[in-house]
Amino acid sequence: MSLTPFTSQLIADVGISMGDEGKGRAIPEIVRELQQSTGQQAPVAIVLKVNGGANSGHTAGGVKLNLLPAGVVEDSVPVLATGSGVVADPRKFWWEIRPLEARGISVFDRLLIDERTMVSDLSHRLLDLAWEDYRVNVLHEESRGSTGRGITPAYLDEVGQFRIDYAVFRGDRDTFARLVRQRADRAVKTIRHVCEVSETAWHGFFDTLTAAEKRANRDAIEAGLFPESEFDFIRFKGSEPFTLNIDELIEVYWQAGSALRERIGDVREAVLGSLREGRRVIGEFGQAYWLDKRHGFSPNVTASHTYTPEIFQSAGIPAQAVHTFGVGKAYDTKVGTHIFVTQMPDDHPLAAILKQIEFGTSTGRQRMVGWFDAVEKGDTLRYGGFLDLMINKIDPLTHQGEWRGNLLICRAYEGPDGTIYHHVPRDQALHRRLKPIYVECPGWTEDLSSIRSFGDLPENARRYVAMMMRYTLEAAFHGEPLPDTLPNLRYLGVGPLPSQIIKDIPATRELIAMA
Repeated sequence: MSLTPFTSQLIADVGISMGDEGKGRAIPEIVRELQQSTGQQAPVAIVLKVNGGANSGHTAGGVKLNLLPAGVVEDSVPVLATGSGVVADPRKFWWEIRPLEARGISVFDRLLIDERTMVSDLSHRLLDLAWEDYRVNVLHEESRGSTGRGITPAYLDEVGQFRIDYAVFRGDRDTFARLVRQRADRAVKTIRHVCEVSETAWHGFFDTLTAAEKRANRDAIEAGLFPESEFDFIRFKGSEPFTLNIDELIEVYWQAGSALRERIGDVREAVLGSLREGRRVIGEFGQAYWLDKRHGFSPNVTASHTYTPEIFQSAGIPAQAVHTFGVGKAYDTKVGTHIFVTQMPDDHPLAAILKQIEFGTSTGRQRMVGWFDAVEKGDTLRYGGFLDLMINKIDPLTHQGEWRGNLLICRAYEGPDGTIYHHVPRDQALHRRLKPIYVECPGWTEDLSSIRSFGDLPENARRYVAMMMRYTLEAAFHGEPLPDTLPNLRYLGVGPLPSQIIKDIPATRELIAMA
């Protein structure tokens, strides 16, 4: 089919399940498609990071990112913006900017940080670890697997009316120092008296952060871009337990933030101006619909809003038409303690294959793997909406080694009393007791990685794609006629490289007929 035009200048790049779907690789594809369809060299004026912080990992063009949007790999995009809905550690900006610029990728001169973007710092990271310690050692619950990047505590400062915005770096150092001292004092008292952290655990937090960041930034250290001491968090520890070297903390964060001063501005005006000029703005989201703090299942949610409406809040513009581009995978993955209705047993031969490639971009944590859950995707469509869809990672499902079975797609759930559910119950207790109802699709043995046309896929691979679309739509509109306009499957990923994408996918109604 020929790709249908985007319906709006404003495009939201969102995840339709539990994150880790490959949203970052959609950005270059959208940019290139718009270049071809418009004849413009720079049809996208801004790629905007909408939500989250350094907890949401993206990979685009072989570049791994956390805080910066994946638009960095497209040099035709003049502005890389950070919205007011983001919490951002100023040091983390530099930890990503310098390695990218060493590779010849221009970042700093394109960066625009909204003056209302929230500053996160060491206090938030310590609180992140402390609340995990509290959950495990005081409440005796299972760890939820935090990234340790301080995201939830940073958002707690927002709702608790203790926020510090990036506008502070355009002011005087004394004001910044006063605010950081107050924040650090609140954090330490909470860690000691509310979270009831032991002295041993307190000291261990600094070791944990140091080890994690040295590991994450090893390539930059070895390239000589940073000294190893840059990632030493032990220097921020005070001489006594539950104290901080506050002067060092203030100095380091002031230097990092004030060096960004010229890149701090008003994202609202930049976005509105670009839209009025007829150019596109892409909002790049972290996490995914089912990790939204309101629509997901606590405690396995993030602290921000992760779906389309947040683009208006973070960019600071009026609600208007937006083209929502959903991204998913051909199977499901989750991390932490999520309810996972379609999880594969660890000894399943396909699970063994998939777990070799499924690790979190931000944390390196092993992901759980499971069959494609069309009920979750259908609810994302029904309640969140998307006009286009990209499905990644169909290639690992190819028969190999001991893996020779049929693929499964969850089309509905069965409750403990035999009730059939075509939507995800919002009652978490009920959700935990559901069993999947599967349909089967034969697998294939052919390598998909070099295929670039849908018609060249093996018949069973084409049928599996068609079945994913069919059962997603059936779940979304169960008991109702399908609407006249259906979302397109616009891109199909058959490998990790930017070139490994199929774009000539039949129209959705043709796919339904194939299934």
